[in-house]
Amino acid sequence: MRHIRRSDLTPAPWKNGGGLTWELAAFPEGAGFPDMLWRMSLAEVASDGPFSTFPGIDRTLTVLAGRGMRLDFGGGSVDLSEDSGPLSFPGEAPVTARLGAGSILDFNVMTRRGRAAHAVIAVSAGVPAPPDTRALIARQKPVAVAGFALAPGEALMSDPGRDLGGTAGDGPMLAICLRMTP
Repeated sequence: MRHIRRSDLTPAPWKNGGGLTWELAAFPEGAGFPDMLWRMSLAEVASDGPFSTFPGIDRTLTVLAGRGMRLDFGGGSVDLSEDSGPLSFPGEAPVTARLGAGSILDFNVMTRRGRAAHAVIAVSAGVPAPPDTRALIARQKPVAVAGFALAPGEALMSDPGRDLGGTAGDGPMLAICLRMTP
């Protein structure tokens, strides 16, 4: 298992230049966006504006810190906050973010449609992660899990070929389930 902290990562500008992202993990390891099958990252949204589009990608976004934001999909909008569950949507969807009050930090998972699939599941303290969990992310408070102390937004990644299914922590987390599709 590997403990990943944002402070140990190098930020990169968004594809559209509207914010910063910190890649937690991607597969294949070291793959750029055109070659990746899945990617997990943190993103800082500091101002209102459009999201980058990613045709052929399935996305899930969860707010980890900040006063929240509204995502406008053209035909409707969704309000997200630290207390909201994960929101899944197609990467080609036109999305514009409107911040509630100040910047937010969110967690993102992307998978290449038809090649990989994912689920982001909010788990409460003491609830075991489901099978195929490849990462656990601490939410609003520090979490002790599997001998690690995770601060909010920090990740515990499984070793290659292993999963964290059945692992429970003492606080709220996100369980990220990944699988390759035939």
